Amino acid sequence: MSHSHRRFRSRAWTVAASSLVLASLAFGAVQAQEPGRAGPVFVDGQAQVVPAFSDSSLWIRQELWVETEFDSDGDGRPDRVHVAVVRPLQTETEGLKVPVVYESSPYFAGTSGARQYLWNVRQEVGAESPPRENQPPPPPRLRSGISNSQVNTWVPRGFAVVHSSAPGTGLSQGCPTVGGPPEALAPKAVIDWLNGRARGFTSPEGGDEMVAHWSTGTVGMTGTSYNGTLPYAAATTGVEGLEAIIPIAPNTSYYRYYRSNGLVRHPGGWLGEDIDFLYDFINSGNPERRPWCDAHIRDGEMAEGMDRASGDYNDFWAGRDFLRDVEGVRAATLMAHAFNDWNVMPEHSFLVTEALKAQGVPVQIYYHQGGHGGAPPLELMNRWFTRYLYGVQNGVENDPRAWIVREGDERTDPTPYPDYPHPDAAHVMLHPMAGGVQTGGLALSPQTGQGTETLVDNFSFGGSVLAQAEWTHHRLLYATAELVEPVHISGLPMVTVRLASSKPAANLSVWLVALPWSEGGRTPSGGLITRGWADPRNHRSLTQSEPLVPGRFYDVTFHLQPDDQIIPAGERIGLMIFSSDRDFTLWPDPGTELTVDLDGTRLELPVVGGEVAMQRALGVR
Repeated sequence: MSHSHRRFRSRAWTVAASSLVLASLAFGAVQAQEPGRAGPVFVDGQAQVVPAFSDSSLWIRQELWVETEFDSDGDGRPDRVHVAVVRPLQTETEGLKVPVVYESSPYFAGTSGARQYLWNVRQEVGAESPPRENQPPPPPRLRSGISNSQVNTWVPRGFAVVHSSAPGTGLSQGCPTVGGPPEALAPKAVIDWLNGRARGFTSPEGGDEMVAHWSTGTVGMTGTSYNGTLPYAAATTGVEGLEAIIPIAPNTSYYRYYRSNGLVRHPGGWLGEDIDFLYDFINSGNPERRPWCDAHIRDGEMAEGMDRASGDYNDFWAGRDFLRDVEGVRAATLMAHAFNDWNVMPEHSFLVTEALKAQGVPVQIYYHQGGHGGAPPLELMNRWFTRYLYGVQNGVENDPRAWIVREGDERTDPTPYPDYPHPDAAHVMLHPMAGGVQTGGLALSPQTGQGTETLVDNFSFGGSVLAQAEWTHHRLLYATAELVEPVHISGLPMVTVRLASSKPAANLSVWLVALPWSEGGRTPSGGLITRGWADPRNHRSLTQSEPLVPGRFYDVTFHLQPDDQIIPAGERIGLMIFSSDRDFTLWPDPGTELTVDLDGTRLELPVVGGEVAMQRALGVR
């Protein structure tokens, strides 16, 4: 695709600051400005920096506490959350009303940063975990003003910027609940305040009432990681006034963050983290209520529900699965994520956007090839907020649904596609051929009667070491012939592994790799394509594990993480099966044997162009 075709689509739509501001009122009111008064300016469907809004020394800065509808800390009074506002001077002196860009977070007041309090992963699969020592709280720090993120970008463009600390953090009242209902209801209360439906006060106790007289009532939320989770959480409440969200690498299910297909699995870079550790990590709120919160939330609800012995999906995890509440979302959603995010994995955004598309919510998705975080280009975000907060008819809803940064391209230069997964992608079945202790084949046509091959678990060897090994009993590796044409993978790969275990419980890890492996790299230099994990004990049900009968074969079917990658000619696509993944799973004693039935094992790979394209790439005519 030529570079000229990859540029963002734009439409000229300009409003001079000295003229009347005219815009559609379908998604947000924009009042007319009298001649000589400052107002927003839009060019090519984007809000422009306005000189009259750009002097930060003139901005109005306020702090307040918004009263919520819940009492999470058990003191018998509704919790109040700490809120900070930054808005143009003209909202005070000229009666200008503006929409709001809003970010909420549990991190604004700092975190404990104490990695020594992670769970000890050196344990058997299926056993109760050794006790974990609780962390000390984050050190106190000055917490006025909350944050300056978003301010320099949006206030000069005619928006107010609002920040709030999540319940139980900073100067907000309440307990941290890590995915519990208060995390959705707290930002809902702030949005209600911006619309005159909730009360705000000058102090956490008592105080004078404050009114958002300067707000149009239209709100857009954004943020990264936990800060990206809260916009989606707020949207699930269906709160009126939240018109658009731009979640960046959001965690939309704490089960999928800490478990994977029944397996206890930790987020990348935080081996041993679980939900109770995160509770301690962010618990920077009122020390006087901390003992009650610890007893009822961490040592009560979390300790009783998290279940590190089985990893089953239960009521505790269902209560922290925002995908279950997707029907409440009506906010136009521009989702952003990375295919190499092994902390908050890309399935979090993928599953939500698929559900939102199915119910008719305006959706776009931006994917890049990097790691955790990474906002869309400002132009994409600006067009989104301009359309849905100011009501400017810039046609963003007709833009391509998917923006994907291709390998080697700058993150600010994504390629547009009609949708993600690519509409022309279809699953192609690939079958392993004997020889996986070295490197067996991976072919379009199955062979029967191949028998079984066995691997021996040993957490001492990381996945990259196993992928590069010429010969090892610690994994099984199957690879296609060298590609003669590129293969464009787009979507969710799926594997079925027919296996038997020598023990009643075992880890199962699967990587999709490009060979020859290049340490630290991905294609076009070889390396990891995507991966996934599962607990064979959950082969029947995610909610009910059952001990494995040693020597009995089970079919374990699950998706790997979504991906969009072009594997170049000259490389091979490899399926690697092993047990403990050193960077993500528990570390049981080495020696567990997994025996794989090759005839019952397969990979379903989403390929643009389907089987015909795969045949061409493999030189099959």
